[in-house]
Amino acid sequence: MKTTIIQLNIEWGRPLENIRRVERLMSEAPGSDLYVLPEMWSTGFATEPHDIAEDERASVALQWMRSTARRLGCAIAGSLAVSRQPLSDESDSGDPIYVNRHYFIDGRSGNEVYYDKHHLFRYGGEDRYYQPGQTNTIVDYCGFRLLLLTCYDLRFPVWCRYADALQYDAIICVANWPESRQNAWQILTRARAMENQAFLIGCNRVGDDSHSHYRGQSAIISPIGKTLASCQADREQTVTFTLDMEMLSHYRTKFKVLDDRDIR
Repeated sequence: MKTTIIQLNIEWGRPLENIRRVERLMSEAPGSDLYVLPEMWSTGFATEPHDIAEDERASVALQWMRSTARRLGCAIAGSLAVSRQPLSDESDSGDPIYVNRHYFIDGRSGNEVYYDKHHLFRYGGEDRYYQPGQTNTIVDYCGFRLLLLTCYDLRFPVWCRYADALQYDAIICVANWPESRQNAWQILTRARAMENQAFLIGCNRVGDDSHSHYRGQSAIISPIGKTLASCQADREQTVTFTLDMEMLSHYRTKFKVLDDRDIR
């Protein structure tokens, strides 16, 4: 599965400009099966979404993901700040519900799935306005089972744990992970890959917003914690690597860590 990470310098609150930047970067890495974008790639990390989150039904960024995936015959993954209408048992007011929604758009089959970020970043106030997701999401694509995660989820190994009911081959983690905690990004991406004997595709942003500086250092990590491909720090760029199921099977067959995992 030829996979390209797009390490984007996100322009705050400007979906059309961010789409333009992504298109330019994608054109520099043609022919991938999967393109991965950062968390809230079209707007930046908006903890107060009222004037910035798009209505999911009319989202320019989401429509672009769908049309581009179809046109290129690929899949595109990345999260958006969107509002959705409440279900009948969720709200009496009819006010929109905000979610940090990680989409996986398969342009080949037309399949579209999403994962709503479960661990909202309380330290930054994300929990004040967003509703957390309650279930994991695994996508079948190109012979791989892909677990979708978003940023802060990376800190919670129980939520990510490979289990009988949560079997996967690779993790896609999209993020806005700031420079001040860059060491944690480096450690946790490798830890989640190693403890679950899975590839990890970690896509982080670069640039600045009003709260933080972001250095990126996006990477694809092997099931033994080796960096297979990585982006430079503080640079908008892409990196591509082809994930190989034979490599994964070799590691899991030779060193059967998952057979000794805790079942709880």
